[in-house]
Amino acid sequence: MTDDMSGTRRAAFDTSSARGQTAGAALMVRPAAFGWNAETYDSNRFQARSAPDDPGLASAALAEFDGLVAALRGAGVAIHVVEDRPEPRCPDAVFPNNWVSFHDDGTVVLYPMLAPTRRRERRPELLQDLVVRGPYSVTRLLDLTHHELGQRFLEGTGSVVFDHVARVAYACLSTRTHSAVLQELAGELGFDTCLFVASGRDGTAVYHTNVLLSIGERFALICSESVDANYREAILYRLAAGGRSVIEIGIDALEAFAGNILELRAADGAGVLVMSAQARAGLAAGQFDALASCVDRVVVAPVARIEQAGGGSVRCMLAEVFLPPCRRES
Repeated sequence: MTDDMSGTRRAAFDTSSARGQTAGAALMVRPAAFGWNAETYDSNRFQARSAPDDPGLASAALAEFDGLVAALRGAGVAIHVVEDRPEPRCPDAVFPNNWVSFHDDGTVVLYPMLAPTRRRERRPELLQDLVVRGPYSVTRLLDLTHHELGQRFLEGTGSVVFDHVARVAYACLSTRTHSAVLQELAGELGFDTCLFVASGRDGTAVYHTNVLLSIGERFALICSESVDANYREAILYRLAAGGRSVIEIGIDALEAFAGNILELRAADGAGVLVMSAQARAGLAAGQFDALASCVDRVVVAPVARIEQAGGGSVRCMLAEVFLPPCRRES
């Protein structure tokens, strides 16, 4: 393994091992009442510290959402858009990856979430609609929401970053990510776990793993600076052992949502990397070039209002759909 001046650790990559890491479709929820959530800001340092004085926030968020959908579809990615309900009000409905994940063995997972307002986002009828109208097969529902009764939370692919090829579930501990729930999830799905501690500039625990780590087919991007020194080298070694280029970013880039990125797969098989405009600006030239060399297309979308008020970026807006295709009778 070698280092270059972009902060990238290079390793030989076997393309045959990349199958299954990226999804060819994603679910997105068009928000009906996007806004600042008082129940979430205590644990989310990426969220504005107070409610923005902006009567046009909800409509601006809709425009950002629609722009991201159009950009992804233009890049060839299948996007399933569902409309949020106006009631009950769900200010964070635009982030569906926290309450549901879809897996290639036909499993759908429902997750326990910290904020009561966020629990309203779980809508089984959306899942039924995705299966009935979409080309997918669901064989099992894994419902972990009972953990909310014991104040144990695991917020989907916010809390967990999956290496689908190596079958490793990475997660950093926080009030939103509980080790016991992670172990149950990993056992049910057949994954090993890699649990660690990470903190931001002020020493507060990073609330979600997916703001500091992203794993694509040929890259693994991580803010290793935020990872506790007791875990850092082991995680970097494990990521590189998967044959990917390990790209390291700093705290400034982390705070610009440069870690909250996602690779998806277009209909023609191309790798499509999606990030926000703020994330793109937060990456050094060498870091961006290293990422771009690992994919076929890069989508950059402006979602500044959603990022500021919601404390999440484009990866949080995308619930990957790995479900197998259904076999309909002719």
